[in-house]
Amino acid sequence: MSKHPTLLEHFRSFCLQNGASDFERAVEYFSVFGGMGWKVDMTRPLDELIEEKVLNNYRYIHGDISKITQSDRTHHAVLSGLALGDRREHSAFKRANVSREEGEASIDFLVENDLLVREASQAQPVDEREEVSDKFMITLPFLRFWFSSISPYYKGIRDGDYSEMKQHWEHTRHEFTDLIYDQLVKAYLKENLGEEKIEQIGSYWDKSNEIDILAKTRSGKIIAGSTRHGSAKAKKSELNMLKERCAKAELEPDILVIYAKGGFSNELKKEKGPALRLVTLKHLKSLISDIDEKELIRYTNKRY
Repeated sequence: MSKHPTLLEHFRSFCLQNGASDFERAVEYFSVFGGMGWKVDMTRPLDELIEEKVLNNYRYIHGDISKITQSDRTHHAVLSGLALGDRREHSAFKRANVSREEGEASIDFLVENDLLVREASQAQPVDEREEVSDKFMITLPFLRFWFSSISPYYKGIRDGDYSEMKQHWEHTRHEFTDLIYDQLVKAYLKENLGEEKIEQIGSYWDKSNEIDILAKTRSGKIIAGSTRHGSAKAKKSELNMLKERCAKAELEPDILVIYAKGGFSNELKKEKGPALRLVTLKHLKSLISDIDEKELIRYTNKRY
């Protein structure tokens, strides 16, 4: 196991430790508790576990996290800005209400201490004069949950009033797993494109355009893709939209990929071939097959 496990390694360890059999349920619970090594009973409601493990232990967990962040308010504000927003550096500074100088100093600290990973757009924008802000991924799912859904409501939680936090969570929980699914789709593609081994993979963004997946293979082929997390089937319009975004970015991909949790329309299925790969939830389930006991990560943090 590497010094800094990947998200997939954390996820597989989480599934092994907690005996996960339902993939979607595993992702839902991992998005909240992942990366901490806590034992999670996934037969119990998630909200019940959040209250028992997190809200009722707020003071203790806050103390643990503050040791890592040095109780620095700027670090906490930047982390919340990233967890609540689009993960772009500049928009996080705006949400955190900190200057660029303060924000960049905080980002440097958080990256150096393995709380954040920097992500750059996988291609330059069409307008070379356009400055594209980097994005940042909070390394552990639980820390993302903490700084999006716990830390901003600390006053009420500290005083035993969980109502504001619960109201926020109710409004955001249905989309909270989307980022985890995006990362798992990329992990799946890295291992399942046949002879087309991916050399680098990420996303593309500029001020007016985004492509969920942009990758390059060892042979030099370009892969572009989109991800849909809703229950509705993806239609051919999804393919057309992806092509439009690539054209706007002046990219000519060799392979297009569409992930749709809800599957695909018959019209879109007819387009499937070497130049168009269609990925569903069924494909992602292979990510947690054949997990070996050796993959269990030994976490050193406190357990709650």
